Amino acid sequence: MIKIGNCSGFYGDRISAMREMLEDGELDYLTGDYLAELTMLILGKDTFKDPNLGYARTFVRQAEDCMGLALEKGVKIVSNAGGLNPRGLADKLREIAGGLGLNVAIAHIEGDDLRPKVAELGLANEYGDPLTANAYLGAFGIASALKQGADVVVTGRVTDASVVVGPAIAAFDWQTTDYDPLAAAVVAGHIIECGTQATGGNFAGFLTLPDRRKPFGFPIAEISADGGVVITKHEGTGGAVLVDTVTAQLVYEIQTTTYLNPDVSVDLSSIELSQQGTDRVAISGVRGFEPPENLKVCLNHIGGLRNSCEVVVTGLDIEEKIAWIKQQVEDSFDGDLPARLEWSNPGVAPLNAATEEAGSVLLRLSAFDTDANKVGKAFTAPLVELALASYPGLSLTSPPGKPSPYGVYSAAYVPREAVEHRVVHANGDVEVIADPETAAGAPEGVRREAGALTEGVSAEGSGSTTTAPLGSFVYARSGDKGGDANVGLWVRHDDDPRYEARVAWLLGAITPESVRALLPEAQDLGVEVYPLPNLGGVNVLIRGLLGAGVAATSRFDPQAKGVGEWIRSRFLEIPEGLL
Repeated sequence: MIKIGNCSGFYGDRISAMREMLEDGELDYLTGDYLAELTMLILGKDTFKDPNLGYARTFVRQAEDCMGLALEKGVKIVSNAGGLNPRGLADKLREIAGGLGLNVAIAHIEGDDLRPKVAELGLANEYGDPLTANAYLGAFGIASALKQGADVVVTGRVTDASVVVGPAIAAFDWQTTDYDPLAAAVVAGHIIECGTQATGGNFAGFLTLPDRRKPFGFPIAEISADGGVVITKHEGTGGAVLVDTVTAQLVYEIQTTTYLNPDVSVDLSSIELSQQGTDRVAISGVRGFEPPENLKVCLNHIGGLRNSCEVVVTGLDIEEKIAWIKQQVEDSFDGDLPARLEWSNPGVAPLNAATEEAGSVLLRLSAFDTDANKVGKAFTAPLVELALASYPGLSLTSPPGKPSPYGVYSAAYVPREAVEHRVVHANGDVEVIADPETAAGAPEGVRREAGALTEGVSAEGSGSTTTAPLGSFVYARSGDKGGDANVGLWVRHDDDPRYEARVAWLLGAITPESVRALLPEAQDLGVEVYPLPNLGGVNVLIRGLLGAGVAATSRFDPQAKGVGEWIRSRFLEIPEGLL
């Protein structure tokens, strides 16, 4: 068995976590996830300023502080902090190690950056050539680097789970056709990749956590040669590892019931979880299949410039006030509007509110265009000029700002032979990783069609009902996948004897139509529902809720982080016997 810890879930996570993970208990490997679609855009902008950048600079600070400690404790470090410049990061780490008098073997993974092949692969679109174009690589390059004696391995855009799968392959000498253990390691990697989200962070059941006062401990995956997995954390750290906290991370930012990775396709419906003691959740039953024949590519384009203003609307007649300011502002453009002009939909504040703030709403106006003038003063001036000439109580929440560039994310798929997965070993040797056998077509997830009933739905579903929040016994976790929103819904795991009946009801109740009723913004969008009965819930995919992605949407919750909590607060008819 090996112990693989995580010390970062995103670029900007708790910087002390690397030292904490090394000091608070035993590990064999320490991993960190620093990359996301938005992060690749940020790193791409960094390279415009300095081509020697393009990697996560916070990792450099952590490594400078902790490389000696990791070496002393025999813990190998694997991280995707290399971003767009893994070679540059590896060189920087060698420089630091030399300055500290440390003999550290540092390897890096490259080949994911497809910018030199944009024309050849047809990756340009209406926005032109992409700012970044990175294929998601697998874990066998990491494994090879570790087998060759690397103490530190830094990568570019591998999949988030790969930094965990690679150490498992190296430790147990798994082959490319060991699909079930590879799939189990992918699941383990997916659970710990977002750091403290697996130990109680961003958790719908936060009120049940035993200790919210301490900083949450980062998660650890104990992986065995046969693919057995236990998720845990260092003893004495904050938060908790529960079946529900692990479920929350399992259903986060997935799509269908088949989770595609470069090394294996994972059947998410096969996963079984069980509490094995305090802060220990076992994962079993994971099935894997051949990986897909194509590799996914993360593309970020510069879409243009954006700007926004926000005004306060207070008290009575809010709808009429909003309608008036919209008409005044739009008329001021004399028909020459920005390419996109979008108003938020703030709703109406309660009457007779206890405070002025509670009796107000915030109305936001966003503009997008390739012409800086149209989203500069020409956009902000009308709102400023109307300060004394519009509805009573108008005020801006902040002075008008300058326009800024925004990115547009999209996914592409390229044949594996178009990508050369390379390992640059610590001694400078370069190795090309061979492609595995792949499936002719990616396995499809099992989708719930509109109005379909799931087999085994309890008869309690047809009894008397009452109106109550979905969150009465259902937890949720939501997030973004490009322009789509993902929402996992599952029945909380407790000792209630109605658990099975509640699961059966949820599987029958959540359909595309009911999701649209719970989430009015999705009325005209594609909604897909995928059952996960072993986890007691479903995964919901809402196509296009976030437009062209986090950097290009005017939605106030651009990464859909709060969508799950909003859905839990929405009312629907629930059988009285389940409440």
